[in-house]
Amino acid sequence: MTVTKHDESTGLDRIEVGTHPARDAVHFRRILAARKSVAEAEQELRDAVRDARAAGDSWSMIGAALDTTRQAAHQRFGRD
Repeated sequence: MTVTKHDESTGLDRIEVGTHPARDAVHFRRILAARKSVAEAEQELRDAVRDARAAGDSWSMIGAALDTTRQAAHQRFGRD
């Protein structure tokens, strides 16, 4: 049996090719796309909160929009 050698941090170096035939990477690509979407949404949220603050909206209003308290909103976004 042949062992495929890759970066050890991925665990791919322990896969035996003889018992793990190649598969379509559709699920892997979907996970990557979802992670990218989450990162983009997080950045959009940060930008929206920053713009709301710049426009004079209170932390209470922002907290309400986020369905959280003003303190939690400030704690999460106040440093941005």
